[in-house]
Amino acid sequence: MSAVERRSVASLALLYNVRMLGLFMVLPLLALYAVDVAGSTPALIGVALGAYGLTQACLQIPFGWLSDRIGRKPVIVGGLLVFAAGSVVAAMADSIQGIILGRALQGAGAIASSVMALVADLTSQEQRTKAMAVVGASIGLAFALALVLGPLLAGFGGLEAVFGVTAALALVGIVVVLWQVPDPPRSGIVHADVGARPRLLRVSLRNRALLRLDVGIFALHFVLMASFQIVPGALESVVGVGREDHWQVYLPAVLLSVLGILPLMRVAERGGRHHLVFLIAIAVLMVALALLGLATSPWLFCMALWLFFVGFNYMEAVLPSMVSKAVAPEAKGTALGIFSTAQFLGIFAGGAAGGWVLQHYGIVGITELCLAVVAVWMLVALPAPRPEHAGLPEAAP
Repeated sequence: MSAVERRSVASLALLYNVRMLGLFMVLPLLALYAVDVAGSTPALIGVALGAYGLTQACLQIPFGWLSDRIGRKPVIVGGLLVFAAGSVVAAMADSIQGIILGRALQGAGAIASSVMALVADLTSQEQRTKAMAVVGASIGLAFALALVLGPLLAGFGGLEAVFGVTAALALVGIVVVLWQVPDPPRSGIVHADVGARPRLLRVSLRNRALLRLDVGIFALHFVLMASFQIVPGALESVVGVGREDHWQVYLPAVLLSVLGILPLMRVAERGGRHHLVFLIAIAVLMVALALLGLATSPWLFCMALWLFFVGFNYMEAVLPSMVSKAVAPEAKGTALGIFSTAQFLGIFAGGAAGGWVLQHYGIVGITELCLAVVAVWMLVALPAPRPEHAGLPEAAP
């Protein structure tokens, strides 16, 4: 990469990281701290947890289209301002409905597609895949940091402190955009690997390989949001760890998940066993979810949490690359747009459905719900991949 490309990618990765950090920090906290908020029920807490996913899913493509018309930076700055406003609303809320509104506003700052388009604007075709991988990796880093920083911040000032820091991070993101990210050329080109086009949208929706991957990312984030409505409480009741110290469990579980991910990747690369390892990773998630709901001893619960992060982080890493490999270059942006929309819909559905089930059927009900969703994913992914004839090449699984 050239010096300008390195600066661009580093700045945009930092921007993505600080934004996602603010969103992820709420994940291990809301189920614990929102219980004391006026009007809260498990169902409404679930809606609050997933609300940003719905607005993200609805506005991702329109914001990307708008950035093609008026420029990337104005849209990104505007989205960060909306995100900051949502964080302030959530921080000042004295009811669960106010938190839901704030979370929905956070999601309305849907700038992911605009950021990835800006990455394309500022990098050469040869370096673009590497650049997007670096930016994508910042999401995983943000997730790990959020599980540590969220409980620490909440221990000092509750949800208000977490949402306040989230608003500050959005303002830091604006500074990065305006003073660190180079200005892109105004060429009027919509990059094939980040833009969505109607004809390719129709073709992508007929490609069964892509649809299986869309089902996968939906299921993965559904169970993430649903399961984290019981995980924080179990850390207190089963493991006996105070809420301000939850990071002491999350951090080693996330870091040690690498010890499970690397063997999966090695086996996948040997003899092209990607499909087999893909199915094994789904099975690992199923085992982890069953243990998370049923474990009554601290060591078994911690083992289940480790297995969950092994399966989740492996899938989070390989699913986007599978989508990218499954389509021709001119269809990549459309396929990834559909994929991202499925991810955000999974976040909303997992939060809302998980909260409702928890309220009416308890921990056993939410465990059964998560297992059912992953079982459907397994059935969808089970058939061996075969070539498609819809105009887009297909890759496993």
